Amino acid sequence: MSSIRHSTKRAALLRQLDRLGRRMLFGTASETYRTCGQPTCQCHHGGPKHGPHLQVSYRGETGKTTGYHVPAALADTVCDGVRAWQRFQEVARTLAALNREHAWRRHAKRSAR
Repeated sequence: MSSIRHSTKRAALLRQLDRLGRRMLFGTASETYRTCGQPTCQCHHGGPKHGPHLQVSYRGETGKTTGYHVPAALADTVCDGVRAWQRFQEVARTLAALNREHAWRRHAKRSAR
């Protein structure tokens, strides 16, 4: 890849990381269905459970999995943020590979001198 193409691709990836970084949320989203606290409710007697309830889980600072409940009003925003986090990781890996290739090319040019 030429130096100009490398610079252009790298700049585009960095812009994408910036856009994603403004909305990304760390974790994995999942939906749960639950039984309530009312013993006479149908959810306790073979009927449908309550839900879906959106949960976000992630590995905390101590290495243990933790998470939080997401209010329904924030579900779309949180899901978009989690998808942005996943995309951010993909783009960052692509950028890192591009940087590695560029470093090796520069090293090869210096060694050839």
